[in-house]
Amino acid sequence: MKKQISRAITTVLSLFLICNIPGLFTLAHAKEVTGTDQPLITVLSPMGQPPSIQLLAMAPRMNTLDGKTIYIVDDGFVGGDVLLKEMVAWFERNMPEVNAVYKRKAGSFTDEDPALWAEIKEKGDAMIMGMGH
Repeated sequence: MKKQISRAITTVLSLFLICNIPGLFTLAHAKEVTGTDQPLITVLSPMGQPPSIQLLAMAPRMNTLDGKTIYIVDDGFVGGDVLLKEMVAWFERNMPEVNAVYKRKAGSFTDEDPALWAEIKEKGDAMIMGMGH
């Protein structure tokens, strides 16, 4: 039993020394190279500098959805169509006076779809866009 405790203490002390020695060597090496105790590397933030954002006001809320056409637009995120088509079905079941139209936007989520935007401006009263993530 005493041998096991002795081995455990020896192991812990050895690990302590092994883990701390690289730090000591690094500081000693930094002093040799730079003449100071300053670290040899500079760490930069991986977040970078985000561009400034222009805040826009939200669109005014409609008084009613009765008789309105709501476009529900899918940006192509995998599985998003399932949720958005269920939203259209919900409008059909619970608010039949609302015309809910499902559309899939052309291209990836960052691409423009001028034809769809023109259709929504001409025929739609509002839009819900499903964004992935």
